[in-house]
Amino acid sequence: MQYHLNGFKPGNHQIPDAAREPASLAPIVDLPSEVDVLIVGCGPAGLALARQLAAFGDIKTCIVEQKPGPMLFGQADGISCRTMEIMEAFNSSEMLVKEAYQLHQNAFWEPDNEQPNHIKRTHKVADARLGLSEFTHSVVNQARLHDILLEGMAQSVTHLVPHYNRQLLTLEVDSELTQDLNAYPITASFERVDAQPAKVETIRARYVVGCDGARSAVRKNLSIVLEGDSANKAWGVMDVLLVTDFPDIRVKSFIQSKDNGAVMLIPREGGYLVRLYVELDLLDKDQRASNLELNVDDIIAKAQLIMSPYKVDVKEVAWWSIYEVGQRVADRFDNTPAGNPEGLIPRAFVAGDACHTHSPKGGWGLNTSLPDTFNLGWKLAAVLRGQSDAKLLQTYSSERRKIAQHLIEADRQMSALVATRPSAQKDTQVKTNTADIEKFIARQNGFIAGTSIQYNPSFICSGTEHQHLATGFTIGQRFHSAEAIRLTDGRPQHLGHLNKADGRWRIFIFGNQQNPTDRASDVYQLVQFLESSVTSPVKKYTQDNADIDAVIDVYGVFQQQDLSIEDLPDYLWPTKGKYGLRDYEKVFHAKQDSDIFSQRGIDRTSGCMVVVRPDQHIATILPLNATEELSAFFAEFMLA
Repeated sequence: MQYHLNGFKPGNHQIPDAAREPASLAPIVDLPSEVDVLIVGCGPAGLALARQLAAFGDIKTCIVEQKPGPMLFGQADGISCRTMEIMEAFNSSEMLVKEAYQLHQNAFWEPDNEQPNHIKRTHKVADARLGLSEFTHSVVNQARLHDILLEGMAQSVTHLVPHYNRQLLTLEVDSELTQDLNAYPITASFERVDAQPAKVETIRARYVVGCDGARSAVRKNLSIVLEGDSANKAWGVMDVLLVTDFPDIRVKSFIQSKDNGAVMLIPREGGYLVRLYVELDLLDKDQRASNLELNVDDIIAKAQLIMSPYKVDVKEVAWWSIYEVGQRVADRFDNTPAGNPEGLIPRAFVAGDACHTHSPKGGWGLNTSLPDTFNLGWKLAAVLRGQSDAKLLQTYSSERRKIAQHLIEADRQMSALVATRPSAQKDTQVKTNTADIEKFIARQNGFIAGTSIQYNPSFICSGTEHQHLATGFTIGQRFHSAEAIRLTDGRPQHLGHLNKADGRWRIFIFGNQQNPTDRASDVYQLVQFLESSVTSPVKKYTQDNADIDAVIDVYGVFQQQDLSIEDLPDYLWPTKGKYGLRDYEKVFHAKQDSDIFSQRGIDRTSGCMVVVRPDQHIATILPLNATEELSAFFAEFMLA
């Protein structure tokens, strides 16, 4: 798709430029007095959490934002492979794939040895993240991502919409009530920013999640401390429509000049828009970028100097900012003491930029923030709905803080490689070149893409002794999708796309070489256990009046090509809903040309069960006959 030819216009890119207008704001209504979950902040972390919780009609959620309305432009633009997989869980990936710019190449530019004040291309390479997912690392306006999440919230069963123009004044957590799950230990007061005279509203909540950015008021009220390096380098960033003879204007480019600094160029969606990150000046200790008194003309002039001899004629600036490079992470991600030695139930959380800050050049901000709350959302829902023990909430901090620490270290290295001038911590810059950047990207490609994120062993990540049964499905990492053929109609299906953001667990039964229709086969015996045994986690945790897959959704994937659905156990094509209609979309066989058993290292002789969490991460792998171990796994945290 192409758009922005005659000027940048935000909004739904399915609407032509000439007709596109920002969506009208919903009327302002009073905050509710009591809610289950209070979300502060409408950034990617807050909206992803709200989008997930909006799907549960029995959970009352409220999301508030200080700004007067939705974001229109600017800020984050990179959408990693993993974020695209999460958006698929919301049934929203197709729109992003259609609209976004897809990153397939990287170009590297350095000073020309013969004319040192000019730059020249050293080489181009394919993007290192290609092939890590069925999705491609892409670029799209953060506001557009917000629009899609907001649309999903509004169209959900709860019709959830944000409350804008609210500034958090106070947040109190009553420590006497935090261990009572039925209590409302959170009390928050907000000032209506738009109201004259000022109007203060108070809301009580069972849980609160601060997604309110790097200057988080929630974090400050919880006395959570950011640890790490303060800002030491200023960079300018701008989204521009320009005329240029720079040949790689539609390729992600790393540009280093001899004496004038560096530029990182990111092509934007629509075919014409471009983002430039421009290295500016070194900051003194305790100095802020705002003290430099620079404006967009200074950023443009610096970019023109760095990119000499190429012409950079900026026709329109859609958005610009000056930011500071610093890497910090919160000492804890919830209201419990660091390490939570007493095993307390957390009731207040921070996520996204509220608990980790860094430079935006690596595209990690949005792509770490959104998975933060994708990790937390299903856990909150499971506890609030009485499905899981509240200790499940303790795993959010332990799982996501480790990722944030890795992020901070990676960003520190990336910032040093991209810059050409010394930082505040060093008097002299260690000489780097674009080859160093290329090696770093290749080394970190799985982390950058989000596909190699792996959670440590815990009661919801276990069973590594059986990892050999499916070496391509790493326990703790996300379910790496691959295609199989749906048995009933022959349609190819990405199995990873079955893992929707609906709070359900999934069990994928990968059959062995025995015929699954044989009553003596391991698969048949496993299915009989799941359907009928009193110790079956499906029977134990599913209410009698609910569909059989309401809590744990089971799929069968078989090596045999000649199966017929009517010969398989009824449990694999169950009756559901008020009419008892058959579900014909739970059984698959391997493709002949690209066999999932080979692609994901599944033991053909033994087969296995792959248990997938509601956030798409693999919880455990078990042999087909390990029914006792399967029951014990769920019994550790699920409530009957």
